[in-house]
Amino acid sequence: MLGKGLLWAAGLIFCAYGIACFIDPNLPANYAGLRIGNGDAYAEMGAMYGGLQFGFGLYLIICAFRPSLYRAGLMLIVIAIGCLAAARLYSAWQADFLVGTYTWGALAFESVIALIAARCLWR
Repeated sequence: MLGKGLLWAAGLIFCAYGIACFIDPNLPANYAGLRIGNGDAYAEMGAMYGGLQFGFGLYLIICAFRPSLYRAGLMLIVIAIGCLAAARLYSAWQADFLVGTYTWGALAFESVIALIAARCLWR
């Protein structure tokens, strides 16, 4: 039950954030302190933070509905989001931890959902 709830919650969060970033690619850029300098950068932010996050969230919601995909959804969270958290932590370390609340909040969210998904897989 915890795993299904995680798939639902994470799916909805990723979908909502994806839609917001698709509508305004400046949103994630501003959170991260980045500047969108040309059309390619705008398209990249919209695609990666908008399209990819929405698609990821949609897949997690589908996995919550379909018992045959339940474990695949949890494994995707463990691998994709776990690696994202590890890379974010390493990058923060490389920056001497001179990062803001966006990075710490994202790292906390990613770490927590990856650990919960791992727990659900290995019980």
